[in-house]
Amino acid sequence: MKKVFAFLTALVLMVSCVPFALAEEAAEPASKILVVYFSATGTTRGVAEKLAEGLSADLYEIVPQEPYTDADLNYSNSKSRTSMETDDPACRPAIAGELPDLTAYDTIFIGYPIWWGDTPRILSSFVEQVDLTDKILAVFFTSGSSGLGSSMKHLEQQAGAGTWLEGKRFTSRTTVEELVSWAKGLGIAP
Repeated sequence: MKKVFAFLTALVLMVSCVPFALAEEAAEPASKILVVYFSATGTTRGVAEKLAEGLSADLYEIVPQEPYTDADLNYSNSKSRTSMETDDPACRPAIAGELPDLTAYDTIFIGYPIWWGDTPRILSSFVEQVDLTDKILAVFFTSGSSGLGSSMKHLEQQAGAGTWLEGKRFTSRTTVEELVSWAKGLGIAP
């Protein structure tokens, strides 16, 4: 009788531990995705939020220490802040707050508006201050009509690390489904 009781007790203990072991395995995702973005007018923010939603990804906004005003964003004024930053390749606007810890992420999407065929200089600040070693990176950008230009090439050079996948332009009308389809086309699935 004691042997049967010991056997049943051992069996109950074994079976009761299985769900905990399975729960621990299920809690650890195969791939962790982060969507990083800078948005001056809100368009890029909207696309980034849709992408993060569709991929069940985390979201990080690059916020300038000195916010951009409407006057700063006057692209037709050569003395506006955006014009002067774009004209100065060494310009690195400060980022407010702490940068994200990227160690848990395999894939990082980086979103930004296109300014004169290039990235806003605050993106240079970001990629030069974080470690993108062994990360898969994909850029998305917003514009009414401009193309990628040399923006991704510049970010890749400034980062000096990571595997960079081809970027794509989106608009405020882009759907979650279109963004997920693009990510899947890059080999990145939620």
